[in-house]
Amino acid sequence: MAVAGICEHCEQRPGAFSCRRCGATVCRLHYDGELDLCADCADKRTADGRRGDSFRL
Repeated sequence: MAVAGICEHCEQRPGAFSCRRCGATVCRLHYDGELDLCADCADKRTADGRRGDSFRL
């Protein structure tokens, strides 16, 4: 999917990806391709892969 705009995390680089959880447009540095999540959402996951928050898909 093509994403246009500026990264919502660093506000400096072009946004190239969209987080599947929160929908944020982020650059390569703020995107976890394995999880398909932005850096903030990826950080909320626990080490065993469970979510650390109450968000449900």
